[in-house]
Amino acid sequence: MTSPSRVTLKPGDTIGILGGGQLGRMLAMAAARLGLRCRVFSPDPDSPAFDVVANATCAEYADVEALELFAADVDVITYEFENVPSASAMILAARRPVLPDRKTLETTQDRLIEKDFVKGLGIRTADYADVSSPQTLRAAIARIGLPSVLKTRRFGYDGKGQTIIRAVDDADRAWADLGTKSAILEAFVPFEREVSVIAARSAGGDVECFDVTENEHRDHILKVSRVPATLSNELAAQARDIAQRIAAALDYVGVLAVEMFVVNRDGKPDVLVNEIAPRVHNSGHWTLDGASISQFEQHIRAIAGWPLGKPLRHGEVTMTNLIGDEINSYTDWLAVPGATVHLYGKGVPRPGRKMGHVTQVVPALRK
Repeated sequence: MTSPSRVTLKPGDTIGILGGGQLGRMLAMAAARLGLRCRVFSPDPDSPAFDVVANATCAEYADVEALELFAADVDVITYEFENVPSASAMILAARRPVLPDRKTLETTQDRLIEKDFVKGLGIRTADYADVSSPQTLRAAIARIGLPSVLKTRRFGYDGKGQTIIRAVDDADRAWADLGTKSAILEAFVPFEREVSVIAARSAGGDVECFDVTENEHRDHILKVSRVPATLSNELAAQARDIAQRIAAALDYVGVLAVEMFVVNRDGKPDVLVNEIAPRVHNSGHWTLDGASISQFEQHIRAIAGWPLGKPLRHGEVTMTNLIGDEINSYTDWLAVPGATVHLYGKGVPRPGRKMGHVTQVVPALRK
């Protein structure tokens, strides 16, 4: 297996990106500004990332020959989503450095393993239990209490693969509806707000965190992010420290997001970890226009073996997702002074589908 620590790209080298969605698109655009080429691998012929690269591979992740040819054409490989099949990652890692590495994927692809990992660092999470049958679900409810949230251990995002259980009589229905034999039950968290930290870590262990972001979800999908979050300096420092500890424990290279809940604990605000996303993240989109360096450029720098940038926020920033038919309002947003519109080049809008976003920055001098 190639050694990730030896990666040092030079302008003109090529980064392979697994996944062709909007995150892959924005990674490729950031790389291009730094003189780096990208090749995108995605099974979807309509991938929006294909539009911004000269070379792409459209094949299934199980296509070994396509993976081998892809690896032969790039110098380092990264990904825009964490559910890369482990077998595919193994094939690629035998040929080229894959960053973040496969061990990180194995930890973060499974909610139970991820929770155990975070808890093992002495970092608080919601109470949780492994669930593998209706019987173990009822036992978990008896211990954790109600309401609680039943989630698949793998492949869940934007509210998919989870359901809230409010009464014991709902347990069997919830288990049947989830359609899995591998789940996790989490205590329902009465949080005050949701926040996230976007952190970047280099192969040498340097870490740079962006300002803590406050997030508002609608129908389990991120709708608005605001920076800075309404936290005390002490609590914001605690949130950034948690993200740094997680990145160091994973020996992480690249950008990751740590989603957290702000809760009231014994009359004082505290944070507990909800999830880790081992990639650039929707709640970091504000950095494209609201900071001196974006999360996408920071990720490219990290995996290229280049120095990380010091992220300096330009002012108070709001990022608004355009979801589904909201994309049709893009001309209205274009007329808003100070708004920057990002359209992802996707096809037909669908309910719940992220089609673009808008950032608005109030410069610090205007405060």
